[in-house]
Amino acid sequence: MKNLEIKDIEILIQKTFEAQKNSYAPYSMFNVGASVLCENGKIYTGCNIENASYPAGICAERVAYCNAISNGEKQFVACCITCSGDNYAYPCGICRQFMSEFDKNTKIIVAKSQNDYKIFDLAELLPHGFEL
Repeated sequence: MKNLEIKDIEILIQKTFEAQKNSYAPYSMFNVGASVLCENGKIYTGCNIENASYPAGICAERVAYCNAISNGEKQFVACCITCSGDNYAYPCGICRQFMSEFDKNTKIIVAKSQNDYKIFDLAELLPHGFEL
């Protein structure tokens, strides 16, 4: 398995902030960006996309994962998440469960800036996820 290196983290954070700029959040005004690093080194990004019918929106993490999956990727090393505001953007419960479908050891990076970030194993954030 590919090890997560400082260089990877720096690139993921940069790409995540870039993706956040494409967010469509006219209702919450809460812009979120995400990027995923795949085992082969490729990076896919996503942003949150809201809808007037709130449940019809989609989180940035799932957009990034879906971009990767639709391109044939299913092995993930890390997912990075950023948001507008002053807090870290932790993945919601649906996103945690969605990501756990692929690997519970994926590293989750929540970042406020290029130098202010935290890293968790997905299993830490979803200790008792649903499994079949």
